[in-house]
Amino acid sequence: MIREWQAVARRIRVPMGFLFAVLFLLLARPSRHSLLWSLVLTLPGLWLRAYASGYVKKNAELAVTGPYAHTRNPLYLGSMMIAFGFALASRSPTIILTLAAFFVLIYVPVIRAEEEFLRMKFPEFLDYAHRVPRILPRLTPASLGREPGSFSMPLYFQHHEYNALIGAAGIYAFLVLSMYLHK
Repeated sequence: MIREWQAVARRIRVPMGFLFAVLFLLLARPSRHSLLWSLVLTLPGLWLRAYASGYVKKNAELAVTGPYAHTRNPLYLGSMMIAFGFALASRSPTIILTLAAFFVLIYVPVIRAEEEFLRMKFPEFLDYAHRVPRILPRLTPASLGREPGSFSMPLYFQHHEYNALIGAAGIYAFLVLSMYLHK
């Protein structure tokens, strides 16, 4: 049953994200202060996603350097920071609670399914998983016996991570417009 839900969660996460966006757009009532406070989560989340995308070589090698030496899922952590930043901007408890449920019901199973795949594809994953936490990062990088690696701008562009920045700018533009329309 767990594997079945993991498969369902992987398929529905994007459509559910769009449905959540509609809820967000309908319920958001931002203020100047909530927009500013949201930046405390959103900007570091955008940075983390961008930084992580410059290290990951999907399905080719296990990423264990850069932000991956601190958390096994820096892309998901960055996404959560961005999403909860926007939830904070919305000033809607409904959005915050729905978002929390969305991450628990959809992203936790997706992360576990991805880890099962990585465990089968990369024998070194088990050692990596013992040293690096799933979501909340270590303060110091795990020593995994590899060179520290470096950020790759071509990988950043290959993964189209700039779309997160463009999307965030669009959402903030909507929130600012919404703030003035609801005055």
